Amino acid sequence: MFNIERIGEENRKLSYADKKCVGCGICTDVCPTSSLRLGPLVPIARGLIEMDLISVNQDSCVFCGLCSVACPFDALELTIDGEPIKEMDNYPVWETESKVDDEECIYCGRCYDVCPRDSIIFERQLPNAADLVRGEITIDKDQCIYCSFCADMCPAGAITITNVPTSTVDKLNNSIEVDLSKCIFCGVCKRVCPEKAIRQVCSTCMYSEEIEIPEVTGQTLILEDSCVNCSWCSEICPKDAVTIVKPFEGTLELSENEAEEKICKGDSCHACQDVCPCNAVSIVDGKATTDLTFCNLCGACITACPQNIRVLSRTDMKLTNINSESWNEILNTLIGK
Repeated sequence: MFNIERIGEENRKLSYADKKCVGCGICTDVCPTSSLRLGPLVPIARGLIEMDLISVNQDSCVFCGLCSVACPFDALELTIDGEPIKEMDNYPVWETESKVDDEECIYCGRCYDVCPRDSIIFERQLPNAADLVRGEITIDKDQCIYCSFCADMCPAGAITITNVPTSTVDKLNNSIEVDLSKCIFCGVCKRVCPEKAIRQVCSTCMYSEEIEIPEVTGQTLILEDSCVNCSWCSEICPKDAVTIVKPFEGTLELSENEAEEKICKGDSCHACQDVCPCNAVSIVDGKATTDLTFCNLCGACITACPQNIRVLSRTDMKLTNINSESWNEILNTLIGK
């Protein structure tokens, strides 16, 4: 992380948050003074080196803010007199999106499990299972032989049997208990008991109209500060409750040339896989394959590839409100215009 500042008629400050950075190199591509430099992406991603992905030459930086508005992931922020330029009307803005519809979300947690950036806060409150079932169960301890059939077969883990040695070597102090907060009164224990020592009655069905309908509550929240719009969450959601708008549209392909020995090394390299912030790259049949469903076309894998065989073609971007002709010319290089 770095913070550099220029004090004059305007107080301009450029801040960099390494945790938000994906190493895509977009900022270095658009910097008009070549003041930003991308570090050794692959060693950093592999944990071999501990350093920022981006460094800046403070002497040559003109604090124009082009890098700040070009970064789709808010890793760079330029403020003028304390106000972020991304909140000013005359600066470009990314119209990306990542949100969860609270009305549609059922709190299954699948999005939380697959997020490659740990960008989802997930909390779920389940109803008390004991409030949803009713019944009775008793164990005749005079008949029970403590064989543990019931405890071993109980699907809810509600039965506990203990065998504690006494002072007499050949005898045990046995006990058997049923945790009614876990018991679902299914009757498995009753049916498996060889001594018919268990009596059980399930009355859930008889009282079903009196038992409240179970309600699952919670929250699912996407942290926009660290989200990279990969769409894992929206693709895995069974209720279509997640909306993701990616920063770019386009394609990403391999362009191999065996004559020049420019071929994908697959498992022996996997640099692209290591740096991908979206977990969109996998090795299939010895080749690196990118699933565009989850790729955000950031370009980190292009920078990382030692063979220079990955070809990125962006056809559109969600960066709008570009009012400067010079900025428009520079920013459109990101989509090949």
